[in-house]
Amino acid sequence: MHGIAARIVTDSGRGAAAASRHLLEVHPDDDEELVQQLRDAAGEHLAVGAPDAARRCLERALEEPPRPEVHARVLYELGCATFLTAPARTIGHLRTALGMSGLDGDARVDAVVRLSQALLHNDQMEEAVRTVDEEAARLDPGPARMRLQAVRFMWEGIHAGETTAPGRSERLADLAATCSGRDNSERALLILRGFDAMMRGENAEVVTEISDRVLVNGSLAPGLGWTDAEWGVELLLMLASTYAYTDRLDRAESLYNEALRSYESVGWSGGHLVLAHAYVGLAHRRRGRLAAAEKSLRESLRLAERVGRGLPLYWTATCNLVDTLLVRGHVNEAWEVAERHGFAPPYPSTIVLPDPRSVRGRLLLAVGRTKDGVNELEAAEKAASSRGHHNPVHLFWAADLARALATEDPVRAARLAAEYRGRAERFGTDTALGEALRCAAALETGRRAVRLAARAVAHLESSPCQYEHAAARVEYGVLARSRADLERGLALARSCGADGLAARAEAELAMAPGGEPGNRPR
Repeated sequence: MHGIAARIVTDSGRGAAAASRHLLEVHPDDDEELVQQLRDAAGEHLAVGAPDAARRCLERALEEPPRPEVHARVLYELGCATFLTAPARTIGHLRTALGMSGLDGDARVDAVVRLSQALLHNDQMEEAVRTVDEEAARLDPGPARMRLQAVRFMWEGIHAGETTAPGRSERLADLAATCSGRDNSERALLILRGFDAMMRGENAEVVTEISDRVLVNGSLAPGLGWTDAEWGVELLLMLASTYAYTDRLDRAESLYNEALRSYESVGWSGGHLVLAHAYVGLAHRRRGRLAAAEKSLRESLRLAERVGRGLPLYWTATCNLVDTLLVRGHVNEAWEVAERHGFAPPYPSTIVLPDPRSVRGRLLLAVGRTKDGVNELEAAEKAASSRGHHNPVHLFWAADLARALATEDPVRAARLAAEYRGRAERFGTDTALGEALRCAAALETGRRAVRLAARAVAHLESSPCQYEHAAARVEYGVLARSRADLERGLALARSCGADGLAARAEAELAMAPGGEPGNRPR
């Protein structure tokens, strides 16, 4: 009777997905047509953002069972259906599919790429790289092999291990130099090159010029959208994050918000939505919209709990939330979040933005655990040096470490500040230069400190990062005894939602001439 009902629904033109509620109830009977109907239904369910419904259809198709020549494809489709919510389950389905006959050509390459992505999301980075390498070695030179090589570069680029492949950056730069962005394979290599250059702290103008070659009339190219499966979400997050850390926050925000809209419009949940909310929160944090950042990041963390603790996306949500709470001045709350969600070593095998060691070091200093904080920041220094990562905005350990050592080891503190400033000058953004000058001013006294603080304000006033501008303005107001700058810093801090900074500015104003409580600006 369910079979008859399914036929009536299908013949009425309502589609396989509408008929699937009946198809699921039909007893298994080695029916090849039923397998195809269930696969069609799964495809329709996925298209409207219903992966669980797609999963049920495909699991039922396996019970039929499918013919040997299509069995592997059903398993591959099942792996795609579980990819958003259950990386470990996806790994099992795809490994089984690749071990069978029936997946050849582009379909096999797609399955290998998807398997490597699932391994990455399950914090199995080394296995993800090995999976791609083994498949690439089987192929002759051509587009399929180039795609796998680009995926390998991508996984290496976000691997947080202590070492990197010798000459990787140089090989990637040479390969990308031949690319104009005429197709998506070339665009992928340009994204990887731009992200690598950003992480290494190369000149930001060069980095953004490389990234701009990826876009077509300022937008993502066809086939390279947020819901396109060929390359995956990681590549586009690398592009958007390159803009976020090179003071191109307008373009970064546009891409992050486009991701969130895309996933919500198709009904995707799981890991993709976790990352979209997290990176929208990152954009708010960089802009200085701290209350909005906290809201997005709490939603990201809520969704991440469903996918699984300890996964890289869980770390992304937690790290950004802790960082945001710290700059808001909510230190106790930041510590509670870190404790509750396991924000402590060992760290994940993939890169997290911003650097989790730098964030945890800042957290430890903020709660008064100075020795532990220094140790954590020194570990951040070692990890960054081993990878050749010297972006002073993403990896801000040097500024906090210099300040922490200013009293007990002023010589080393001065050296760290000078190195930090050198990296900022090489990178060249107003944010990097302003932050380096803030650090230098904190280690100086007298008129030299005032001059450095004034230069920090000048750069950060031109930066899109308003919290950092507010902090520099307050610090300059204190050093220069400028009531006007303290008042402006207070106004900026309040507009950012930086409660701790606002409280400091209020206290300084209360102690300044004419600063009785009744005269405080509101």
